[in-house]
Amino acid sequence: MAARTPAREAAAAKIKDISSAVASSSSSKAGRSSLNEEGLVLSALRMLATFDNAKNALFALVVYRYSTRLLRHLKVYGVSESLFQLYRLISARAFALLLKTPAARRKVKRELDSAIAEVEAKIVPRPKHLEIHRQLPQLGKENDWIRGEMAKLQTMEAGVDAKIVDAEWQNRDGQMVWKGGKVSGAVYHGGDDLSELLADSIKQFLVSNPLHPDVFPGVRKMEAEIVSMVLRMYNAPASAVGATSSGGTESILLSCLAMREWARATKGITEPELIIGVSAHAAFDKAGTYFGIKVHHIPVDPITRKVNVGRVARAINRNTIGLVGSAPNFPDGIIDDIPNLAKLAKRHNILLHVDCCLGSFLVPFLDKAGFDTEPFDFRLDGVTSISCDTHKYGFGPKGLSTILYRSAELRRFQYYVKTDWPGGVYATPTLSGSRPGSLIAGTWAAMMKLGESGYVQACRDIVGAAKEIQTRIERETPELFVLGKPIVSVIAFGSAAQNVSIYDVGDHMSKKGWHMNGLGGDVPAIHIAVTRLTIPVVDEFVADLKQAVAKARSVFSGDKGSMATLYGLGSGVSATAIVGQLATRFIDTLYLI
Repeated sequence: MAARTPAREAAAAKIKDISSAVASSSSSKAGRSSLNEEGLVLSALRMLATFDNAKNALFALVVYRYSTRLLRHLKVYGVSESLFQLYRLISARAFALLLKTPAARRKVKRELDSAIAEVEAKIVPRPKHLEIHRQLPQLGKENDWIRGEMAKLQTMEAGVDAKIVDAEWQNRDGQMVWKGGKVSGAVYHGGDDLSELLADSIKQFLVSNPLHPDVFPGVRKMEAEIVSMVLRMYNAPASAVGATSSGGTESILLSCLAMREWARATKGITEPELIIGVSAHAAFDKAGTYFGIKVHHIPVDPITRKVNVGRVARAINRNTIGLVGSAPNFPDGIIDDIPNLAKLAKRHNILLHVDCCLGSFLVPFLDKAGFDTEPFDFRLDGVTSISCDTHKYGFGPKGLSTILYRSAELRRFQYYVKTDWPGGVYATPTLSGSRPGSLIAGTWAAMMKLGESGYVQACRDIVGAAKEIQTRIERETPELFVLGKPIVSVIAFGSAAQNVSIYDVGDHMSKKGWHMNGLGGDVPAIHIAVTRLTIPVVDEFVADLKQAVAKARSVFSGDKGSMATLYGLGSGVSATAIVGQLATRFIDTLYLI
């Protein structure tokens, strides 16, 4: 090793100083470079984050959002139908503005007042033999007086000349309106013996409430058994569950609520869309309004009256939460193409609800009753929920329906649970809190009384009567034609003759005491929903229908009768607002004394 000398040490120190200076300089340059890069990024962000650029970005986002909505809408409805919808929207807005002018407002008010006065005279009778009660009596009434008043109310009539009622009320019975079998649907009577059994069952559980299963365990048991029995009727898998509701509308609302919540939880959908046929029940539109669901209405095939499955497929997009099929639908009594709807739902991983509220205790027994049937229930893999009314052809008391789900997971999406309420944990399976256990008891009693054999026979009788009406219309009244090929209880028919207005036929049937349903869809028509009460009067119905057709043909002038005015008016662009006001004021009259 070389010896250390002052010169060597001085040289080494010099080299160390130079190395340190170079290193320091290099570090300083790297720091300045990093600062320069950060400065460039900040400068770029400052340039981008200007008010103008923010406006441009927001504008681009809005354009993208609405353009995608427009494209989805065009995909569903096409250009021509979309333009027609735009025309109707603009026309409706313009007409709404016109109605705000003083002259138009006065004229519309005059017409509505006149129409509502006629309605009030028909549905709000004020017979002299009935007292009017606007407030609580000072002293409670005796039982005999109450029973006497209720007997008068039970036989009360509407739409009858007041002078006749006042003179003959003791010999008249308003119940004959429905007991005579001249009402389409509305009253699903299982017979006097069954009615007495239901009354006894309701009386036994009059104060019961399923909200308190610990207090009323028998009601809980009956409700669970009702759901189980209906599930078996619809060939549900072992995993299927359900609940009871206050009626078909609530069952439909619950199905739509479950669809929305399922789609939000599993797919993150925040702008839900539902696809239904135009013939689907109006309760689906009510659900859309209540729950913020956009509802697409797909036309039905003009011949088969089934929803156009091709158009349904075209309407599906990333916001679609589910499809709807009817078994059968209310207007035409036709069962939709449920198998192909189920395939669509399965392919796109969305839900399919089948509305069997009207078909209820008929469609599950068509095959056993010896009639043709179509697939519609849980045997189709894509069907995820079904609604079925027990208070129609199940002959249970009014105010009970069922909603069925393929799995318990789906049912939980209709629940409401609040854990931090000061009153304790609040949890309900349906929209209602307290519910009448008496109706559950009455329904359970009806199902136990009839059993499968009783429902099969009822199906055989009711559907048989409907088929007889259909056959005789087709053979004996060439002026009329039946819509589609109904296989359940509803027969819809329109006019095949240019000199016969089907709505005039409906008016003449009304004069003969029949309460028919007018249809305001793409084909002007009326329908009858056959019940057990209709069976004895099938011949009378056909005879009266023939006479009504002959009368309508003989007086045909092109002028609109009352039924034509109502249903024709509702289809017009500008008149929709007036019909809406008329319907609203009609509801108001229901609470007049």
